[in-house]
Amino acid sequence: MDKANGANPPPYNFQDYGQNNYTGMSYQVGKGNISVVSAPGPCDNTVHPEVPTSTAVDFTPPPDYSYGQEDAVFSDGNIRRGFIRKVYLILMLQLLLTVGIICAFLYWPALNTWTRDHYWFSYSMMAVVMVLVVALSCCDNLRRQVPLNFIALGLFTVAEGLMLGAVAAYFDAEAVLWAILATALVSLALSLFAFQSKWDFTMLNGCLWVLLWTLLSFCLLCAILRSQYAYIAYACLGTLVFSLYLVFDTQLIVGGKHRKYEVSPEEYVFAALNLYLDIVTLFLLLLQLIGLCR
Repeated sequence: MDKANGANPPPYNFQDYGQNNYTGMSYQVGKGNISVVSAPGPCDNTVHPEVPTSTAVDFTPPPDYSYGQEDAVFSDGNIRRGFIRKVYLILMLQLLLTVGIICAFLYWPALNTWTRDHYWFSYSMMAVVMVLVVALSCCDNLRRQVPLNFIALGLFTVAEGLMLGAVAAYFDAEAVLWAILATALVSLALSLFAFQSKWDFTMLNGCLWVLLWTLLSFCLLCAILRSQYAYIAYACLGTLVFSLYLVFDTQLIVGGKHRKYEVSPEEYVFAALNLYLDIVTLFLLLLQLIGLCR
């Protein structure tokens, strides 16, 4: 570059330019008509850059955010509440139908007499109930496919009601009504306890299974001993075991943060079946206890 002929660029003055907006300028380079033009715009001080006072770098990652998480939690709560309402509506219909069938066996003299004379009816209904319980428990498609699941559950409820009515025909009407009232009170109290309690009974599945097999073994012992006191002890022990099962099944339905396990909302038929079997078994044990004590 020729310093005599060409114009040198002016010296950079930090006080003049600093952090101000640079409007651009042109200057001649060499002997020819060649000029260098700088574009206007914001220009920082590159000759004497300011040194930052702090060199600390924040390596904290940004907080995780899941879009729609609040809506998902709200939706899950609505699904669980709808599931609970559906289960208890089905259970109430089952219990009303069962109580109606039992009352028919109690207050219809011809039916009561016929049931006493034909004992095979009770055993045949028991076999039908066992087949339907196994089918509803083991076949997922049967208890999830609408309306097949409601038809199977309705047939099971009718068969169970006929079996309970045939059993109740051998007892006094007053004892049966006391057993129904006691079952209703016990079931209501245990259900409220299961809803409100923070104790998690869903983890006691293994313990309840052991208690159930102990109860069955004691039942065989009672059949051998044929003692009234053994029958009373069996009824008391069975009432305790199935009371725990009622709390266990109720907490599986309710779910929540204090429960380790819970039933899927798709299994409303299976959940209603479990509660119904718990309440029916409690009724039979309390009926036996009341009949023995009278």
